[in-house]
Amino acid sequence: MPTPSGTAGTPDDIEGIDFALAAYREDGQWQVREIAHSLAEDVEALTTALRRFPGEVGALALVAVDEDFFLIVRVAGANVRILLSDVTAADEWEIARSAVEQLGLPYPEEDDDQVPAGDLDILGDLGLHADEMGELLDDDEAFPDEVLSDVARRLGFGEMFDEAVGLTSA
Repeated sequence: MPTPSGTAGTPDDIEGIDFALAAYREDGQWQVREIAHSLAEDVEALTTALRRFPGEVGALALVAVDEDFFLIVRVAGANVRILLSDVTAADEWEIARSAVEQLGLPYPEEDDDQVPAGDLDILGDLGLHADEMGELLDDDEAFPDEVLSDVARRLGFGEMFDEAVGLTSA
């Protein structure tokens, strides 16, 4: 089955996107595929890209931007769930603005705190509940790729995630 994929470092990459991955379970096994950065331009484009993947529990997009924030989008049928790690990113980044719009939230003010927005329990049925996600998001020292690597590990596809984004195990 053709998948929306791209290669990191290509000229058509959207500036600032560190990586965009899709994760889904097929026949009980997690699969991880790269999503072309051009499809990670906004939440609507990501949602469309995710609908192309099979998935027993829907498909996830894991997107890190500028080593600053991340976005998780989960599509299962008509249901779309979103978690943005830092609402203030909407001041600078189109993908974050589109997440804030999809969530129906007001744009952040200049002096707003860097807090997550959206569904902290987006992965609760997969074993990563809102309180645990909140703990991961509370680590101000962690980079987006590190937090998403921890998310992937807890869901059962950590090694595939790390390999896809070029992280090495400590």
